[in-house]
Amino acid sequence: MYSESDLQAAVDAKVLTPEAAAAFRGHVASVRSAPAADEESFRLITGFNDIFVSIAAVILLVAVGWIGASIHPALGGAFVATSAWFLAEYFTRQRRMALPSIVLVLAFSGGVFATMVGFLVKHGESLFGNDPGETVGALLIGGIALATAAATWAHWRRFMVPITVAAGTAALAATAVALVLSITGLPDRSQALPMALVLVAGLGVFALAMWWDRSDRVRQTRRSDVAFWLHLLAAPMIAHPIFHLLGVTDGNDIGSGAAVMVVGIYVLFGLIALAIDRRALLVSALAYVLFAMTQLFNQFGAVELNVALTAFVIGSALLLLSAFWQNARAAVVGLLPGNLADQLPATTRTISAIPAS
Repeated sequence: MYSESDLQAAVDAKVLTPEAAAAFRGHVASVRSAPAADEESFRLITGFNDIFVSIAAVILLVAVGWIGASIHPALGGAFVATSAWFLAEYFTRQRRMALPSIVLVLAFSGGVFATMVGFLVKHGESLFGNDPGETVGALLIGGIALATAAATWAHWRRFMVPITVAAGTAALAATAVALVLSITGLPDRSQALPMALVLVAGLGVFALAMWWDRSDRVRQTRRSDVAFWLHLLAAPMIAHPIFHLLGVTDGNDIGSGAAVMVVGIYVLFGLIALAIDRRALLVSALAYVLFAMTQLFNQFGAVELNVALTAFVIGSALLLLSAFWQNARAAVVGLLPGNLADQLPATTRTISAIPAS
């Protein structure tokens, strides 16, 4: 399986001409009877060797982290981050292996974060006392997240792995949320403010994802892969706070009014997903709408079959949407103003030269 990034790399290396790559895309689209622009494809594995290398890398990283932590809590993360960087020099920069690259990016970011946390675990009490307070704690978390974002940016500049932007953006979002909480505090241990902040941060990540998407409307370069991971990050940051504020995550039964509202929000998410040609919002909110539909069937008397009926309705709807995604998306985009539709991913892909990544 070859991804858009692989085709772009082949064009950059002059192995393929832009015209040949565009013709190949057109052939694949005609065989699949669907425009390649609507496939939302990204490369995860090219063969079992990707899985094999990823397993071996995880084993090695766990080992070096364990050894480092036995010496000093901060060295565990430092050893993991350093090892992940050096492994990426070969498996990412030279071999261009997708799944190992993702594993190594996450290991590097997590290692940097764990290094600073380990240092605080060892020396935090002597530096800040037994109870530094919520404000100092939030500032420390924000500082650690900001440093992690800076390290992730350096990784991106070196290796250009698409998921790296999402990892760095997550760290920046955590920094912003922590800084606001350090200023405002948490009155009465309420979760409303943190959830609202996460929602605002999620909307910001969504806007950034759309910026990357807008720069490659036909999804022929690495920019589309970056947008994919950003949408994957933004979706739960948007969906979870909304449904939490509606009381869906409390673990208690919700009323029919709230259940209908959840279903309505999911329909709205579906329209947005169609317009932007990204399915992450639908997946992130799926558990909530399943719960709401189960509650509705339960209240209408279908107690014994409420779960089965919910699975049948939602599963059928999603399969139909997938089968007719292209037609449904064309209808939704067609209802939007022309200046807005022109900023969204293309509903069809023209056979053209590949833009620079």
